[in-house]
Amino acid sequence: MTAPVRVQQLWFTGVHRVECREGELAPPAAGEVVVKTRCSAISAGTELLVYRGKIPAQMTLDATLDNLNTAADSGSLYPLQYGYACVGEVLSAGDNTDAAWIGRRVFSFQPHVSHFVAPVSALIPIPDDVPDDAAVFLANMETAVNLVQDGAPVIGENVVVLGQGIVGLLLTAVLAQHPLAQLLTLDALPQRRLLSLELGASASEDVVVPAASLQARYFSEASRNDIKSNGADLIYEVSGVPDALNTAIALSGFESRIVIGSWYGTATAAIALGAEAHRNRLRISTSQVSTLASGLSGRWDKQRRFQTVWQMIRRVKPQQLISHRATLAEAASVYQRLHEPHQSGGDITQAIFVYHEDT
Repeated sequence: MTAPVRVQQLWFTGVHRVECREGELAPPAAGEVVVKTRCSAISAGTELLVYRGKIPAQMTLDATLDNLNTAADSGSLYPLQYGYACVGEVLSAGDNTDAAWIGRRVFSFQPHVSHFVAPVSALIPIPDDVPDDAAVFLANMETAVNLVQDGAPVIGENVVVLGQGIVGLLLTAVLAQHPLAQLLTLDALPQRRLLSLELGASASEDVVVPAASLQARYFSEASRNDIKSNGADLIYEVSGVPDALNTAIALSGFESRIVIGSWYGTATAAIALGAEAHRNRLRISTSQVSTLASGLSGRWDKQRRFQTVWQMIRRVKPQQLISHRATLAEAASVYQRLHEPHQSGGDITQAIFVYHEDT
């Protein structure tokens, strides 16, 4: 009889509390496999909302990913497992499961865990030429690609990205491959601004710079056909800070497009939609990676988008953004540093958990 697989799991147990727990893995059923995790990426956006207890009540974390849904009906968020970027190797397969899966490297939307059981339908094979620490960016790169598709940048446009966390940086890297007039990024942390320039931004500014100053410096142009061309053409809000929408509005002009990629959880802010914002006929939309825009679904599906995502991973080489590698036992320290980036100097760009051979 095969010995049960011992597993280490990361649990969010309360506000600002995480712990590593051990247990045994259930054997795979028909159509399932056992995967040993090699690395998993921390999402400093959604995971920090979980860490801070800022997830809205009665709302699943992702309606399309069964393993991430929270039973909020109980009235309590905790304890729960969370995470959605695991890279691993298939160790064994259940009955009536294609044995060709064994030994394959795969990506799966799973919480942080040393081993997991999943149906083969929940696995995405990793191309041979993509290393583990690049493949772990699949979820966030898909988000960046989705944002570009939803914003539909046009040649010669002025584009702004508010927020240079990992999604913002990947979005900047993908946008930099377009023939834009300029690509301006904004972030509070100097290290992130430097990285955005290295990834192709034409300029990067501190978020404390007044929007009026940014307008005058980057977006003041002569009137064109009696329609003011002042303001950025396309603005992405991916900072995770609701008030940043006011900066986006202040940087916009007539018929500018604002794409909101942030998920704010329970955080809110008063948004100035009167005066020029109303007269400018702004187009404000939300972007969410779980689905494709209806305008694309006739020719695109998730499989085609993943093919594009792998291409972007090859080009951008996002593993260069990994600043910290930690074990699950070190998780509490990592999340606290992510929670207080200004106190820690904002030195964590992307943290991943690594799983050693003896786990």
